[in-house]
Order: sequence, then structure tokens, then C-alpha cells
Amino acid sequence: MRKLRVTVLTGGVSSEREICLMSGRKVLDALDPARYEVKCLDLAAVSGRRAVCLMDGGTAWGELQGPRGEWEGDDKAAGLAQLLAPTSAVRPAVGQDSMAGDGVPDVVFIALHGGAGENGSVQGMLDVLGIPYTGSGVLASALAMNKIMAKKVFERERIPTPEWVAVRVGDPSARERVLEGVGLPCVTKPACQGSTIGVSIVKTADELGPALDIALSYGPDALVERFIAGTEITGPVIGNDDAQVLPLVEIVPSGGFYDYERKYKPGATQEIVPARLPETVAGRARELTLRAHHALGCRGISRVDMMATPEEVFVLEVNTIPGLTETSLVPRAAQAAGISFPQLVDRLIELALEERGGGGDGRGS
Repeated sequence: MRKLRVTVLTGGVSSEREICLMSGRKVLDALDPARYEVKCLDLAAVSGRRAVCLMDGGTAWGELQGPRGEWEGDDKAAGLAQLLAPTSAVRPAVGQDSMAGDGVPDVVFIALHGGAGENGSVQGMLDVLGIPYTGSGVLASALAMNKIMAKKVFERERIPTPEWVAVRVGDPSARERVLEGVGLPCVTKPACQGSTIGVSIVKTADELGPALDIALSYGPDALVERFIAGTEITGPVIGNDDAQVLPLVEIVPSGGFYDYERKYKPGATQEIVPARLPETVAGRARELTLRAHHALGCRGISRVDMMATPEEVFVLEVNTIPGLTETSLVPRAAQAAGISFPQLVDRLIELALEERGGGGDGRGS
């Protein structure tokens, strides 16, 4: 029986490139060579940037980040050819053979966070090419990545979320609108970033201006929402039409703020599975997790970040390509549910192939 051809798409040029590579490595290591013919491509190649491509599952991972296997990608067509026809397309500058195996991949495993890999752009490219891929489609990806648009959907669907104000670069009334509409303390964040990049907790009016400058340095729009004092939790979801919530994870970062460093530095955050919540609160969190997942049209996998108080659970945002690193939350929750990391990867591939006939938010060939 022919092995399933899987291309792991990772890397890229977003601010979360390093995390993408970490997730990509975990996925690559988890794919059983007896079942899969594995290739790995850096999205930077498709983007026409200097990139490194991992030749196959047996090649040392360092080639994704080191001098061996590099080439100059002068145009996007070169990287696209590498994805579609890996045996005849871009050759490494060092003269090695290209990736083993012929033919278009049966499925692309998207190990990308932020930027084009998570905002629907890559998903749209793969839809046009007719190649199945893991995770959500174009619409859900775009909605979830844009925190302002996601907030609008949550409000329309009556999903509790903190009061918020959208701010755009050059808005002279931004400070006054935030103080009047949200108040202090508040949280400022770029509209389209992940991994807590550009996020600030603002406690005084003097801190607001600099915090907005930081958030707006990542794009023209920022979101400011009311700070919720409570228990930080996340709800991982696996599945398509039959999506299920994995055990809730309670997040207890050292220093009290789950920032970029505390997300990815081992030991910097205590992750408690299952979350220490009264069952009434936990049940409400699971309900809202599924509602948020389906409201945005997510497929395959998502992670819903929330703040829980004794009175209510508030949905903050939805991640359509949650991290798969050594310290990431979804693998921890899956492990608590008796799902090993290789089994999780296998399941995501199965769900991607299940979408081959369409459904969800317009995916399918």
C-alpha cells in the first residue's frame, strides 16, 4: 500500500517564524516513516525569500536553519513549484538532490503561526491547487486572525467577550475613546498577531499612549479590551462536524502575565490540566469553547483562550493553528485525554482528508 505523501509547511517570514519552526520540527518527528512519505517546506520559499528546505524526514533538522540546503528564491513560482513538483523544482545551491518522492502531496500539514500561514492566505492557495490541508479554511482563518472581526462575530452570536474598542493608526481620538469605552485597566494588542506579541496590560492613563504605539507598530489596527481579573484558561478543540473539547488548561505564568517568553520558555508557566474550576464554570467554558469554534467556522483544530470568573467566562480569541511546541497547550491537553502527540498528528491528517469533499467554510476541491 502506498505511503501517504505529507508535506509539512513551516517557517515563513512572520514574527512567529521561530515558533513555526519549533512546531514543524515536532510534527516532522511525530510522523511515522512507515506510514508517511514526508517532506518539509519553508513557507519563505513560497514567499520568494531566501529559505532553507528540509529535504525529507530523514535529513537533519538543522538544515532548516543552517547553511546546508539553502537557495535563493527569486520568485514565488519557484517555491510553489517546490511544493507541487518537489523532484523537479528548486534545487539546493549546494547541489544535493531535491526531496525524495514524486507527485503532489496528499495532504499539507500547516505548522505555521501568524502572518500568511494563519490568516487564510496559504489556505486559499492550497484550495486553488486542490490540495487538502490541516486546520481551518480561508474564512475561519481570516476571521480568527483578525481579533476585531472575531469580536464582532462573538457579539453577534452572544458569546461573552470583554468590552472593546478598535483603534487605527493616526486616530486622534483613540486615547479618549479607550478611556471612555473600556476604561482602566485594559489590554492593548495588535489586531492581527499571535503569541502575545505586541500585547500590553495598561494600568494607568500615562501607560496607554506607549502601549498603543507598541500595538500599532505591528499593523494599522489595534484592539483594546477591558482587563478581566480571573483565571486564565484555554479550551482546545479537535474535530470537524463532531468537534470535541479536550481537557481545559489553566495557565499560571510566573509574574502574572502570559507573554511571549512565558509561553515558550520551559518552566516559565505552570499549566494545570484539567483546569481547577468548579464544574459549573468548567461546563460553561466548554460550552463557549465549542460555540466560539463553530461561530467562526473552524475545522480540524482550534484553541479558544478565555478568562474565567465566578460569575462568567469571557472568550478572548480563537487560534486556528495553535502551537505544537514542547511547551504548547494543545499537546498537553491531548496527553491528558490519552492522546499521544503522534496520535494527535495522525488525527489532524485524518480530519484534513475528511474535508476533501468540502464543507465547513468553503473548503474542498
